[in-house]
Amino acid sequence: MSTSADPLLQPFRLGDLTLPNRLVMAPLTRNRAGEADVPGALAATYYAQRATAGLLISEGSQISPEGQGYLSTPGIYSPEQVAAWRKVTDAVHKSGGRIFIQLWHVGRVSHVSLQPGGSAPVGPSAIRANTKTFLQNGFADVSEPRALELSEIPRILGDYETAARNAKEAGFDGVEIHAANGYLLDQFMKDGSNKRTDAYGGSIENRARLTLEATEAVLKVWDRNRVGIRLSPAPVNDAADSDPQALFSHVVGKLDALGIGYIHVIEGATGGDRNAVAVDYAGLRAAFRGTYIANNGYDHATASEAVASGRADLVAFGRLYIANPDLAERFRLKAPLNEPDRTTFYGGQAEGYTDYPSLERAA
Repeated sequence: MSTSADPLLQPFRLGDLTLPNRLVMAPLTRNRAGEADVPGALAATYYAQRATAGLLISEGSQISPEGQGYLSTPGIYSPEQVAAWRKVTDAVHKSGGRIFIQLWHVGRVSHVSLQPGGSAPVGPSAIRANTKTFLQNGFADVSEPRALELSEIPRILGDYETAARNAKEAGFDGVEIHAANGYLLDQFMKDGSNKRTDAYGGSIENRARLTLEATEAVLKVWDRNRVGIRLSPAPVNDAADSDPQALFSHVVGKLDALGIGYIHVIEGATGGDRNAVAVDYAGLRAAFRGTYIANNGYDHATASEAVASGRADLVAFGRLYIANPDLAERFRLKAPLNEPDRTTFYGGQAEGYTDYPSLERAA
């Protein structure tokens, strides 16, 4: 396949944004935020190094102090955080890139040591997740959550809207709502973690309600073409559903009706089996008239094939973008790839963050 014929390296129109290629840098938690969960000083360098991606999606950024689930993850709720993110977006734009922020509320996947006043994390139901979080001394079991009161739902939706406004002030090109990976919105959608009996539990329509209302809250701020959402039908962080095909067919249909810019779908188990659940991803793609971003285990060959076949419009890469800031150029030249160092994924400073060499530096 010649470079000129490689579908992955062709431009793409995402709403009113022209992307130079079909590569997306996936949102990647790196646990390098500073005091008060302000994006760290190196973040601007890190994202600007990767600005040749068609689209950058930032690491998940909590919409409120309650929304935090891991140590040293950035927020998008304080003036200091907004100012720090503005330095990041300025650096990306100066390097010719485009960047969306991922809006994040972890729900029950948290620890009392990270919560305001040491209170319990919140979730749809008071069911502790069988998963871990990242704290000062490494990974630890998450804490027992409490069920959100019905009266608290408007506050959560208000936090999404405020975070969306803050994202615009910080200079982002758009926002991605994190409704995947077993975090708050995913917890509400899946019947394994949602045992509510009110308007937000029980039927698929009820369980999907919070995700759709959060999307509507963000659409009060942003043009629909600048809004995306991340979904994960397979179980993640102990959030599973008894009928993911029915659930996500309903959700994608409703998102299509809202007219948002894209859905970003983790196909299968994150970093694992792509057939972890019986879900027709091609059917989800066909049911959504906007842009479809495919994610999970793609390499250059499989991503190019997915785009060429029409199964995806864009393809997101995670670990490959950690280690290869110039991934698009490496794909263009069929150059060797740097190997990611897993020991530096979470926490630390420049090592394993901004010191991976580009082809030019390597030469």
